[in-house]
Amino acid sequence: MKIIISGHHVEITEGIRQSVDNKFAKVAKHFPSLTTLDVIITVEPNEQKLEVSTSYEGTTVSVNAADKELYAAIASSASKLEAALKHRKGVLLAKQKQKYEVEQSDAFDSV
Repeated sequence: MKIIISGHHVEITEGIRQSVDNKFAKVAKHFPSLTTLDVIITVEPNEQKLEVSTSYEGTTVSVNAADKELYAAIASSASKLEAALKHRKGVLLAKQKQKYEVEQSDAFDSV
């Protein structure tokens, strides 16, 4: 899985990149159909924000996380993304198992 990391008001160091790779490795293992992951890191006074988005089975899945520490925000966003992907997978499975019902017309009732 390719992880694209960009930052606002922060320089993306090798430590940040390695932490993001390690945290999202579990997500990549559980959802092998994911090809890219876009991570945007924003640093504001007393707050670190992460926005993570990806495309899964034709739908964009996006999560946000914020914390005082960057590494805690990375861990939080990884767990939120995994939960969102599991929810989306459940929706897809429910639609797959949904039975298609054909409505009966009234044209044959009068015969």
